[in-house]
Amino acid sequence: MDLLTGFKIFIEKEQLFRPDQSLLLAVSGGVDSVVMAHLFKAAGFRFAIAHCNFQLRGDESVRDESFVATLAKQLDVNFHQVRFDTDAYTESKRVSIQVAARELRYEWLEQTREQGGYSYIVTAHHMQDSVETLLMNLSKGTGIAGLHGILPKQGRLLRPLLFAEKENLLAYAAEHQLPYVEDSSNLTVKYTRNFFRHKVIPVMQEANPGTVTNIGSSIARFREAELLYQEALQRHIKRLVTQKGNTYMIPVMKLQKTVPLQTVAWEIFREYGCTAGQLPQVLELLNSGPGKMVETGSHRIIRDRQWLLITPLAEEQAATIVIEKERGVISTANGILRIKTAERQEHTPIPAAATIACLDKTTLQYPLLLRRWKQGDYFYPLGMRKKKKLSRFFIDQKLSVVQKENIWVLESAKRVVWIVGLRIDDRFKITPQTKELLTIEWEAY
Repeated sequence: MDLLTGFKIFIEKEQLFRPDQSLLLAVSGGVDSVVMAHLFKAAGFRFAIAHCNFQLRGDESVRDESFVATLAKQLDVNFHQVRFDTDAYTESKRVSIQVAARELRYEWLEQTREQGGYSYIVTAHHMQDSVETLLMNLSKGTGIAGLHGILPKQGRLLRPLLFAEKENLLAYAAEHQLPYVEDSSNLTVKYTRNFFRHKVIPVMQEANPGTVTNIGSSIARFREAELLYQEALQRHIKRLVTQKGNTYMIPVMKLQKTVPLQTVAWEIFREYGCTAGQLPQVLELLNSGPGKMVETGSHRIIRDRQWLLITPLAEEQAATIVIEKERGVISTANGILRIKTAERQEHTPIPAAATIACLDKTTLQYPLLLRRWKQGDYFYPLGMRKKKKLSRFFIDQKLSVVQKENIWVLESAKRVVWIVGLRIDDRFKITPQTKELLTIEWEAY
């Protein structure tokens, strides 16, 4: 099968774009992108050419820019070009030249695509590029997603040459006598990708000349395996993760019995900022007591009695936290609440500590609200029939401004139940008729 036929078949099989859509081709002037532009012309597709000059290789950069401008004229298509001060960008953003070039390139290509009304940006990545990506991912450590190499379609990006090997592209250029330019930086091994291109893959090909083709075929199978993996994973997530407000709840027993535990747990907890290094700590929570927690970059994962609770760190800064019946641990910016329910036994002593609230559960209406106190709040202090403003109570308690700023109140049906860590409201106290207790313990940081 010739390259042009393979090209058309691949576009159709992967459903990359419709023939009536206009595309923006990223062309450097190297053999891959030049052949790609000629294939688009030969296939009769609508396209324009875009070229980035990173001004990193002096005269060579100018030569490439001029070459691609001429190519666009020969193919009779629109030409977009840009010059970047890549060195200045690397210094201001403190990134490597490779990262700077990639960020500048894709940002500009997307702007140009949008302004020009093109449907997609097209790059000339081929099979060996995809194999290099797979090997790089493997060497760094990867999950199944790292095995799919470069994808043919990713958002607004298309790669219609992934079916072709480098040799096919070189042969096509030679057969049709297509001139192209060689980027000298592609020949150096100082960049990671080039190291795999020039040092690793040639050694593998010595052992097996079909290395690139074979890994390329495996990539196609890995992509299909990944679809099955995602499907199975979604079933596990549906079975294990329940959302209540902005809290996610996972039953400890169910997760413990999940097979394969490591994989399912990793895929669930990584969504909440968990790193690979933190995963063992999170799994340790399955065997720990209530109140233990792991803090990720974005969430807290807290061991409750039968649940792992995942709460966003943002909740801790919130002025109001909603407490549903099931919640046993609530984490705030300056402390933790632990909630327990129990039947009242006849001679059960009532804790005297101000950090523990012992309440008659039947007097409470859910959901409870934990919020910062505000001016105008009042309550009936334990042992008193007369209401008192919180602001007055704080003066009596001789609280400092900073202490007052950190006060939380627990509220039920718009009534203050507890000034957390200080005093409960008389209306919710335990009486001789109380059958069910709700005990809340406050641990300040």
